[in-house]
Amino acid sequence: MGNPYKLGLMSPENASALAGPHEENIKRIAKQTGATVVLRGSELSIAGTESQVSRVRKIVETLEPTWSQGQAIAITDVLTAIHALDTHRENELQNIQKDVVAKTRRGQVIRAKTFRQQQYIQALRKSDLTFCTGPAGTGKTFLAAMVAVKALLNEEYEKLILTRPAVEAGEKLGFLPGDLQEKVNPYLRPLYDALHELIDPERIPSLMERGIIEVAPLAYMRGRTLSNAFVILDEAQNTTPAQMKMVLTRLGFNSRMVVTGDVTQTDLPNYQQSGLAKATKILAKVEGIEFCQLTKADVVRHALVQRIVAAYEQFES
Repeated sequence: MGNPYKLGLMSPENASALAGPHEENIKRIAKQTGATVVLRGSELSIAGTESQVSRVRKIVETLEPTWSQGQAIAITDVLTAIHALDTHRENELQNIQKDVVAKTRRGQVIRAKTFRQQQYIQALRKSDLTFCTGPAGTGKTFLAAMVAVKALLNEEYEKLILTRPAVEAGEKLGFLPGDLQEKVNPYLRPLYDALHELIDPERIPSLMERGIIEVAPLAYMRGRTLSNAFVILDEAQNTTPAQMKMVLTRLGFNSRMVVTGDVTQTDLPNYQQSGLAKATKILAKVEGIEFCQLTKADVVRHALVQRIVAAYEQFES
C-alpha cells in the first residue's frame, strides 16, 4: 500500500465544507471506496490500494467546485458525485454545479443536489404545468418556491400563489380559533419557511397585503382564474379528484403551475381516491405537462431521514 497519499484542501474552512457534520462525508467516501481516509486540519490522508486512492481523489476533485467555495457538501452531493463517476456523467454534474437556482438571504447557494432534481428544476423553468412526486425531504416544495420567488423578483409574474389542501383540519378549518390567516398558518408553514430563505420576513406581510404573494387553502381557489401568476399546489396527494380538476382548470394566461406531493402519504379517508394519483394517470400523455419523480436517493435532509424513508419503504413493500 505504501505511504498514505496527502491531499491538500487549501484551508480549514474548505476542509470543514467537504467533511460535513461529524465528518459524515469523509466516512461515506471511505466506506464507498474501501480506502482509509483521515482529515487532519486542511489535509486529507488517504491510504489504500492505488485504485482506492485514485477513486477518493476523483470524488474529492469532482466535488471541488462546491467545497473550494466554502459551501457545505451534503451526503447527497457525495452520492451524486460517485454516481456521476460510475456512469461517466461528470460533464452533466459540472453543469449542475454551475447552475445556481438562487442565493438565500444568508448567502447560501441553492442548486440541484441530484440529477433528478436538476431535471425537475429545468421543468419548473420551461413547462407551464409540472407534477413532481416523491418522499419528504427531496426538495419538491423548496425548489419550486426558490424558482417561483426568483421569477417573481425578476418580474416574470405579477404574483406568487402558494396553496395546499387543509385536509388535516377538515378543509373548512371551522373548528380552529382565530381569523383565516391564523387558521391557515400552521398548514402553510413549510411554504412560509421557503419564502423566508429569499425574502426578508418583514417584507412578506406587505407583499401579501398587496396580493403579490398569496398563501391560502385550496378551497379559496374555486371560481378564480389565476393569470400572470406562478402557482404552487403543495401536498397535492390530499386533494380529491374534483379538487385537483378544479385547481388545474384555474390556470390562466402567462401563468405557471407546479403540483407537488407524495402519493404514499395521503391523509384522505381510505375510501377516497387521491386527486394527485388520478391526475398523473389521466394527464400522462397530455402535451405540455412535465412529470418528475424524485426518490429516497434525492432526499437532501439529514442522512438519517434517508435511512428512515428507506426503512419504511422496505417495511411497506
